[in-house]
Amino acid sequence: MDNVLIPEEKISSLILIIRDQKVMLDSDLAELYGVSTKVLKQAVRRNIERFPPDFMFELSEEEWKKVEKIKTQSLRSQNVTLKSLRGKHSKYAPFAFTEQGVAMLSSVLKSEQAIKINIAIMRVFVKIREFAANYSELLKKIEELQKSDSEQNKHIENIYRIIEELVKPEINKPKRKIGF
Repeated sequence: MDNVLIPEEKISSLILIIRDQKVMLDSDLAELYGVSTKVLKQAVRRNIERFPPDFMFELSEEEWKKVEKIKTQSLRSQNVTLKSLRGKHSKYAPFAFTEQGVAMLSSVLKSEQAIKINIAIMRVFVKIREFAANYSELLKKIEELQKSDSEQNKHIENIYRIIEELVKPEINKPKRKIGF
């Protein structure tokens, strides 16, 4: 994996929202860094003073169950049988690393691969923040236009409604049956 680039899509798919924070799990980071989860956790524990609660936290049992359920569903949708995953599930709750915690990992795991992966992960976190900022700015501008009265406002309101429908698809919309 030395000179292999990790696609941004793969990294962004590993970012989860737990406790209203964007985090990555120890097992996913270990896989990206090319080390075992045990090695990653040992390195973190040896340097625990570098990982305050806003950099890293251990998942509660309830959070862990939710994450495992999501991951299991994801794996099943990819036609992976659980038998092939024997030994992949830790008996200890995983660590969740925030963006700052992931950055701190590069000082704990000093391999060349860890540094390259960390740079890629940091770039993905920055892109996510930029996307969120641009999205919220667009919504603010649309809301401001909605408040003003004009003939154009009616057209803008229709455009806004269409954008809302695209961004927030109707959940309760009945699905058309296929076939006879």
